Amino acid sequence: MAVRSALRTVGVVLAGGVGTRVGLGTPKQLLKIAGKPIIEHTLAVFESAAEVDDVIVLMTPGYVADVEAIVSARGFRKVSAVIEGGLTRNDSTRNALAHLGDEECNVLFHDAVRPLVSPRIIRECVNALRSYEAVDVAIPSADTIVVVDDAEQITEIPDRSRLRRGQTPQGFRLSTIRRAYEVAWQDPGFKATDDCSVVLKYLPGVAIHVVEGSEHNMKVTAPVDLFIADKLFQLGSATAEPLASPAAYSEALRGRVAVVFGGSYGIGAGIVELLESYGAKVFSFSRSSTNTHVERADDVRDALEQAHRDGGRIDYIVVTAGVLTTGELAKVDDATIEEMIGVNYVAPVQIARFGVGYLEQTKGQLLLFTSSSYTRGRGGYSLYSSTKAAVVNLTQALADEWLGLGVRVNCINPERTATPMRTKAFGVEPAEDLLDAGQVARSSVDVLVSEITGQVIDVRRPVATVATGGGAAEDVAAQVEAAEEQAAVEAAREHDKS
Repeated sequence: MAVRSALRTVGVVLAGGVGTRVGLGTPKQLLKIAGKPIIEHTLAVFESAAEVDDVIVLMTPGYVADVEAIVSARGFRKVSAVIEGGLTRNDSTRNALAHLGDEECNVLFHDAVRPLVSPRIIRECVNALRSYEAVDVAIPSADTIVVVDDAEQITEIPDRSRLRRGQTPQGFRLSTIRRAYEVAWQDPGFKATDDCSVVLKYLPGVAIHVVEGSEHNMKVTAPVDLFIADKLFQLGSATAEPLASPAAYSEALRGRVAVVFGGSYGIGAGIVELLESYGAKVFSFSRSSTNTHVERADDVRDALEQAHRDGGRIDYIVVTAGVLTTGELAKVDDATIEEMIGVNYVAPVQIARFGVGYLEQTKGQLLLFTSSSYTRGRGGYSLYSSTKAAVVNLTQALADEWLGLGVRVNCINPERTATPMRTKAFGVEPAEDLLDAGQVARSSVDVLVSEITGQVIDVRRPVATVATGGGAAEDVAAQVEAAEEQAAVEAAREHDKS
């Protein structure tokens, strides 16, 4: 099929439902997960998608102003209109088509209550619309599907290798979806639950291409979905793409000023070395090299003041300092508790407090470090796991608080890493079982020069892709299980990253 020239792409976010199945009388898209209304998460993905030019929202009647307030508060520039949806999904589509007018474009219809849609899915839908007039998103079915009759008896068990579970967005050439509905509205028995089914029935000659979806792209429908989605946001990770060349790093970092707490060895030392090699001026502070105790407010304040005074500005603050002492909580002494909480959690809090003013001046970034132990507490690691979980929550909270200041906050989550301290603590280990500290440092620098914020960035050795149902698919359960197994191993062998 011939590839057409790119058209303007409009995202249509369908938010016309009310949360009856979650037991509420208010629209479920206004419920909060991960601290924000569901629809805010969804709009943020479309706002950041380079392939999307414009966004309109079809909202439940009576709640348009609520969405307009969210759009205004978050500064979503692509949202050009918030209009009332209809009583049904098809009625909302009718309102959207009326609003879109006659100029040809690509249209992506997406459920507002699928807040975990990925940029990859949006990108592939838009790319597919260069060659196809209709595009759906679907994933293989890992479960056996049964067909039952009115007596709840099985009448058929289809071959699941050909079955897919539909998701959104569903993408169309505007003229195609408009033509399909014009035919459908002439049918007295017209009834459909989604837009692709309208094209399939009323424009049978139009091929509908399928883009692979994701298990993460779930629809919040039942009460348990709220919990699952919230947990996926908490555990979600992002990536920062490397720049094209060493020259690009030098261009991005030359003249910048960075402060690294815990930069005397290991990952911190690697970050210092890399930043300096690209032309940044770096101030490194640690207990061993500068007698800087990161858990002490005065030490942190003095270090930042010195860096700003001598460097003239502060663009990045990196906190790799951390301590680990294992043991049953009832047997841990007061000094150990004070040190663990102080270095692992109080220190990032103090550094954030005293550093945000400097970072606001440069629109800079605070980069923290966690551990895979944050996902689940384990015996013997109660203090370590809980402080590392606190660092993740601190990252996400500060990213929200500082969004209006233009200050980014992210968190690196490295797999166990080969460092001199690790060798001292655990002896010689197989090299293939450990990350190279330089790899973690490089990933950290990639995050510093990126525009992402509020993200946990996993740094891991490559793992095999999970496949289900005869095709590649992201299997959340398998990923979580693998992550927990990995965390269990790492927790048993963790080391001091300071």
